[in-house]
Amino acid sequence: MSDRALRHWQIAGLAALVVIVVTVPMSQMRRDGREAAVAYEGAPTFVGTAACTECHQEVAAEWRGSDHDLAMDVADSSTVLGDFDDAEFTSHGITSRFYRRDGRYLVHTEGPGGEMGEFEITHVFGHDPLQQYLVPFPGGRLQCLTLAWDSIQNRWFDLYERQRIAPDDWLHWTRNAMNWNGMCAECHSTDLRKNYDPATDTYETTWSDIDVGCEACHGPGSAHAAWAEVPPMARPALVDAGLVAPTSELTSTQLVERCAPCHSRRAELGDYDHTNLNLLDHMLPSLLEERLYHADGQILDEVYVYGSFQQSKMNAREVRCSDCHDSHSLKLHYEGNRLCLQCHQPEVYDTADHHFHKKVHEGEPSDGALCVKCHMVEQPFMVIDWRADHSFRVPRPDLTAEIGTPNACSGCHDDKPLQWSIDAYRKWYGEARKPHFGTTFAKAREGNAEAVPELTRLVESPLQPEMVRATALSLLARYPDPEAAAVIERALMAEEPLLRRTAAAHLLEPAPTRRVELMAPLLSDSSRAVRLVASSELAGAPVELLKPYQQAALDSGIAEYRAVMAHSLDFAGSGHNLGNLEARLGDLDAAARYYRLALRIDDLFLPARMNLAVLLSSRGRNVEAEQLLREGAAKHPDSGEVAYSLGLLLVEMEQMEEALTWLDRAVILQPDDARTRYNYGVLLAQAGRIEDAHRHLSAAVELAPERLDFQQALTWLEGLRRENE
Repeated sequence: MSDRALRHWQIAGLAALVVIVVTVPMSQMRRDGREAAVAYEGAPTFVGTAACTECHQEVAAEWRGSDHDLAMDVADSSTVLGDFDDAEFTSHGITSRFYRRDGRYLVHTEGPGGEMGEFEITHVFGHDPLQQYLVPFPGGRLQCLTLAWDSIQNRWFDLYERQRIAPDDWLHWTRNAMNWNGMCAECHSTDLRKNYDPATDTYETTWSDIDVGCEACHGPGSAHAAWAEVPPMARPALVDAGLVAPTSELTSTQLVERCAPCHSRRAELGDYDHTNLNLLDHMLPSLLEERLYHADGQILDEVYVYGSFQQSKMNAREVRCSDCHDSHSLKLHYEGNRLCLQCHQPEVYDTADHHFHKKVHEGEPSDGALCVKCHMVEQPFMVIDWRADHSFRVPRPDLTAEIGTPNACSGCHDDKPLQWSIDAYRKWYGEARKPHFGTTFAKAREGNAEAVPELTRLVESPLQPEMVRATALSLLARYPDPEAAAVIERALMAEEPLLRRTAAAHLLEPAPTRRVELMAPLLSDSSRAVRLVASSELAGAPVELLKPYQQAALDSGIAEYRAVMAHSLDFAGSGHNLGNLEARLGDLDAAARYYRLALRIDDLFLPARMNLAVLLSSRGRNVEAEQLLREGAAKHPDSGEVAYSLGLLLVEMEQMEEALTWLDRAVILQPDDARTRYNYGVLLAQAGRIEDAHRHLSAAVELAPERLDFQQALTWLEGLRRENE
């Protein structure tokens, strides 16, 4: 064979070898692709953070040591921060001891019923600025100690240092308020399944990651993991590479709502599946309620971030969480004013002409020169955990004078009178001030009828934040006013689901036909929270008022409502809600069972006690109702509603003298309640105490001048007075 021919065969052989070498992997890739495709079928499942870190090493390194990574862990020498070297801590006269034995972490403290006992700590909860500790209880419960470790000052402290929490109080660490399974777990672990069984009052709670792992934000990752295992050339085309909840190329609203399910004060609508396809499918954010927020929307209770950020100009201008916080380490991108100067011009805003505060020395601004000190006022929760208000508000000392809300100026200059701050503010920025919804909310909270047109304006202004509009809508429902009713009806068709849900929950229309006409379309709403409230409100509606497809939607909605409430039957509110549902449907035995279940969970839960007493009384079981109300009066001595209901029940039981005593107490406890004044006045008249009766009926008419029955009763009494003269 010639050299040329030999070279030809060598080349051919090499080519054949290349074909063989290349063909085998391509065949393997096709087989891998077919096998991987099986993993894409059906619902995606959680695979755990460990499955992500091999490919995503850089972001995994950023995540390690973050608040998400350290949200929860097993208690061991590498995770426990607290002093368990036979340390003692005394609070409210109770001395607790923290120690170790046989590698276990133990605490000797007050337990159920007030008895001192030894409890093993199996898990740690958080790390900075404090760490809490979880104790296993019977029934699968994990209870969170209210004695916590201050990881900044390295000391034990009491979360309720200002008040003694009795062992029978819902807030005691052994009771439901400090139950990890229902109160904390969903946001500290990934793929949390609470698995509460109300029949046995037990939990079988599970998770895929003990902490807040990758899939908490990106959703269940089985499809993406299977896709990544296939060689690149054979990977099938999957939307977002198989990720259920992508986090790139999102709108600002979508990204903020990716964080909202945990970083918000909210009600859960079942186990959270980490997909976030529709925020109101998984949760119902709290509005700017009186117990949670100041009238102007500043944080009052522990509300986290979402409700505040919703009010902000930042949210309106499409700023997102990741503009300030790294998505994986959660750290701020920059410290100090540089963070804000990413967007705000330094020559305008980082100057004394803007903030009017001096620098202590070059490069070190005083607190007043820091953006966050004026626009993100902090306050402590859990004693030492300082939280910043994310509404990014302008300080308004004038509102402090008008409606009593706090302001940043007085917060720093607490040694100066309020007027000093107001005068300085006017000098710097002039007299003119933009109207603020806080003044309207303050009026509405006081029941001032002047608030109605202002609330209407807020509800129907697209320039107002959605959270503010929904809150204004809920406040309008306090007024039995035709204008208010009309605004609520219009909001049933609002574009924003939070407005539709709020309107449905506060609809003032009492006529069944009109009520069905207004609410039935919401039975097929795109948002679960809206469907749930519509189904609950229409439960028991006359069948003849509903078209067949509407009745089918209502039946489906009621089943969905039952499932959502059943998920949270470890809390009294859900039992109470199901009791109300069954009462509307006419099953009073089922209603009574749910009310009793609610009281078994929390015997201090007053709404269930009141409703059960009314139900029993309606069925002629007045003795049982009386016992319930007397127990309620003992547990809630400051409740005018309990005193009022007990008084009326005793009237029905012909115990008039004691009834008047309870009604007198009800008037003392709730002097501005027109209904209480009216009934007390009528009964006083029947007892012959005409002048006392006149005083209370006159007060009832003054409090509720629109009530014709009150006016008629007063007219009747005045006629009776003239006859007796």
